[in-house]
Amino acid sequence: MYRAPDFSHPRFQSAPDARFLAAPADGVLPEGFFSTTNLPTYVRLGGEWRLPRDPRMDSALVLDADGVPRVVEARYVRGGQPVAMGFAEDGSEGIFVHTTGLVGNPDQGPEGEFKFMSSEVSREKPTDYNEMARILVEERERGGHFVWVVGPAVLHSRGRDTLSWFIRNGYVGVLFGGNAVAVHDIESATMGTTLGMNARGVPLEGGHAFHMRAINRVRAAGSIRAAVEQGVVTDGIMHALVTHDVPFVLAGSIRDDGPLPDTITDAIVAQETMKEHTRRATGVMMIATALHSIATGNMLPSYVYREETGEVRPMTTICVDSSEFLVSKLKDRGTHQAFGVITNAQDFLHVLRHYVEIEAAARQPAEVG
Repeated sequence: MYRAPDFSHPRFQSAPDARFLAAPADGVLPEGFFSTTNLPTYVRLGGEWRLPRDPRMDSALVLDADGVPRVVEARYVRGGQPVAMGFAEDGSEGIFVHTTGLVGNPDQGPEGEFKFMSSEVSREKPTDYNEMARILVEERERGGHFVWVVGPAVLHSRGRDTLSWFIRNGYVGVLFGGNAVAVHDIESATMGTTLGMNARGVPLEGGHAFHMRAINRVRAAGSIRAAVEQGVVTDGIMHALVTHDVPFVLAGSIRDDGPLPDTITDAIVAQETMKEHTRRATGVMMIATALHSIATGNMLPSYVYREETGEVRPMTTICVDSSEFLVSKLKDRGTHQAFGVITNAQDFLHVLRHYVEIEAAARQPAEVG
């Protein structure tokens, strides 16, 4: 649970309101602006400490027309807009970054209560699948928005069917990936291979071109949705997303073949499309993708904030990879709340599904009679 600051403390009561200066031009911040982190950051306005809208790291704090602070990337600040100033994060300049509210209850031992927030990265640490299953089921029950960020290794490791199951059963709010994730999934659906390899991992003759043939079929249909509706794609991840109306964002890169017509090749447009979902995120599952995991992590706060209710709670962020390096790199890039699971994607998905099925069944009302 989140532990809010005690704003009755004299140092908070005597703190000044935050200071704002007008931005000198569109996309330009005044020298000495406050640069945000992904931690809960309170701004003192009219003697009241308030959390901003749209929290994320590496951005500025501005005032909306209704006087509520908002976190905005510098490129979207307009000339004359009030921008929060200062370097101090201890409240002495009217801005307080709460660094300890998400680290558990210190009264419950040296590391506090169970939390994703503090786990070191090690393949020797046990993985609490029960807890992850509980979180996924609870988020589904309360209408949460769980973001899944996946790499093509999910396809190569034969986790395709299991991920499709999570989509069909309502555990995926949105899927982020690159062009390759969709291409290899559609190659599997249309050609029976991924990167030209059959289910046993054996390369087939001419298989090097199979992914290009899959792209061509989708481009001929006009889009992934059209390919599903026309019966070109009949199973797999993209089929499950389309048939269950689960949104997806495919962010392109300079490496892409094709790309698929749904792949967003403008980096800023891709980022903005992803942000529509990270703003609503109540949890994140990152599986076998370094660049997309770090990119998504940079858009996320470390907490879930509901302005209408004042609710603040930790942002569950689970990063799965076969290497400790990726999870450590994600943490080093600022997503310090990420909990690392060091295993391959196929094993993780199969085991997690097992525990989710048990958790979901336990929550069903007992039959009478």
